[in-house]
Amino acid sequence: MNMRNIAIIAHVDHGKTTLVDQLLAQSGVFRANEATTERAMDSNDQERERGITILAKCTSVLWNGEAGETRINIIDTPGHADFGGEVERILGMVDGCVLLVDAEEGVMPQTKFVLTKALKMGLRPILCINKVDRAHADPDRVHNEAFDLFAAIGATDEQLDFPHIYASGRAGWATLDLNQPSDTLAPLFDLIVRHVPPPKVAENKDKPFQMLNVLIESDPFLGRLLTGRIASGKAVPGMAIHALDRNGNEIERGRITKVLAFRGLKRQPVDEGAEAGDIVAIAGMSKATVADTLCAMEVTEALPAQPIDPPTISMTVSVNDSPLAGREGDKVQSRVIRDRLLKEAESNVAIRVTETSEKDAYEVAGRGELQLGVLIENMRREGFEVSISRPRVVFQQDPETGQRLEPMEDVMIDVDDEFTGIVIEKLSARKAELKDMGPSGAGKTRITLLSPSRSLIGYQGEFLTDTRGSGVLNRVFSHYEPHKGPIDQQRKGVLVSNSDGETAAYALWNLEERGVMFVGAGEKTYQGMIIGENSRSDDLDVNPMKAKQLTNVRASGKDESIRLTPPRRMTLEQAIAYIEDDELVEVTPKNIRLRKQQLNPSFRKKRTKED
Repeated sequence: MNMRNIAIIAHVDHGKTTLVDQLLAQSGVFRANEATTERAMDSNDQERERGITILAKCTSVLWNGEAGETRINIIDTPGHADFGGEVERILGMVDGCVLLVDAEEGVMPQTKFVLTKALKMGLRPILCINKVDRAHADPDRVHNEAFDLFAAIGATDEQLDFPHIYASGRAGWATLDLNQPSDTLAPLFDLIVRHVPPPKVAENKDKPFQMLNVLIESDPFLGRLLTGRIASGKAVPGMAIHALDRNGNEIERGRITKVLAFRGLKRQPVDEGAEAGDIVAIAGMSKATVADTLCAMEVTEALPAQPIDPPTISMTVSVNDSPLAGREGDKVQSRVIRDRLLKEAESNVAIRVTETSEKDAYEVAGRGELQLGVLIENMRREGFEVSISRPRVVFQQDPETGQRLEPMEDVMIDVDDEFTGIVIEKLSARKAELKDMGPSGAGKTRITLLSPSRSLIGYQGEFLTDTRGSGVLNRVFSHYEPHKGPIDQQRKGVLVSNSDGETAAYALWNLEERGVMFVGAGEKTYQGMIIGENSRSDDLDVNPMKAKQLTNVRASGKDESIRLTPPRRMTLEQAIAYIEDDELVEVTPKNIRLRKQQLNPSFRKKRTKED
């Protein structure tokens, strides 16, 4: 049978997962009576809630078209730069890719990131201009932008000769010519079969078994599942295999207990074995990890694996030691937190975990605040209690000059014309360089900048306030540059509780003139907990529990019932970006609280004097 392996790559929100839904539906994966869920590939809770793809996933469809019956393995990838580690590994499994570009937004930073990776691997992409039915769509401009991007990245002549197709993933149609409307995705399927070469490894069927492991999952019944594409030979259940690391050293020996192939949305066991070129998941190994080679016992050389970009942001995850610790979560010990973080680092190669000199604290480094936020949110849902420090950038040193280098990011901002001034002013003050600026249609301006990563930590909230929530900010790691010097980022001071207890409405009502509250009435607080933002630049210790003095003299005015302004509730990402270096976020399954590292106010004052 013919076989094709493709990945669908694009910037966040350009419609990858929705397109995969339609590909599944139109290839007959769902039976007529089977309910099709929207964004079927987004399987975990956070992906559904946030509307983004976090983990790359594989599916497989049968297509009966011009070239007869063909099995197409499709991999849906995430679009956020923070999850770029998933995309980098996936591209080694496929022979072609479909690059989706939004017909209105055009080429974005992440489009450039994923395309660079694909071209480096020697893939010849198919350009799919998606969402052509949008109101301000301009497919021709986007086609030219894409061609310029291919040329700028350094595509070969063969790669520059890319086919393009117009589509609407949501409506489920694709056409090679906009003047000839179509009502199915058949043209896209046929173009994939025509343009993407069959797996080159198919002629290695008779050689010994070899497979490069790309994804790790754990299954409650089968244990660890290692997913990859078979490079040569056959994978048969019961076969003895061993795992080799990148340098060819043996890690462990074992037997294949199950071979699962992707058939539609489900995995099915293949008893007679899977052949070279197919993408499968193998159970039976306990130590082998990402980028290791699983192979027959006689093979001693490992398959080449792609190096992964280094992490750029790190934060400290430590045991929750606040006065309210242990009341809401059941996983609070440092040993349990450590095991969970190491398990995450094992399956997600873009995350690095190291132990710090302080006891009970671990440094977790990743690609961005969103990636670290997703990890902490997952832990919180599993019942963990942790406290988290402010994110810091990961510096490097130039080996020749000994200069300190810091990560830089390409930033692309789409914003209403009236807000361009304030955005450029704020980012210039944060040492960002303006690269390009021009109208992007519909009264919006597109601004392109190069900015240090550390100046973007905590900027997102301010940006949304400045642009009245209408701006869109996209960023992707670019390269390391010499350190840009101190950045003046003055946040307002905070209101800190000076005692333990429950907040009183009367006290909060009196404090409202001091600033914005983060807590409501009747909530537990403790000494050193941050309960609001001060309207001035210094921190202020306040008493949120003071009750009204009652007397037995009747007041001439009636007692007004107290009406409080609703408090500002922060999401996990907002809280992580908001705190300063001497503060922590306390995360429990039910609450997110902000606190000072030093709870005792007299120690805090003393320390600022020493500094």
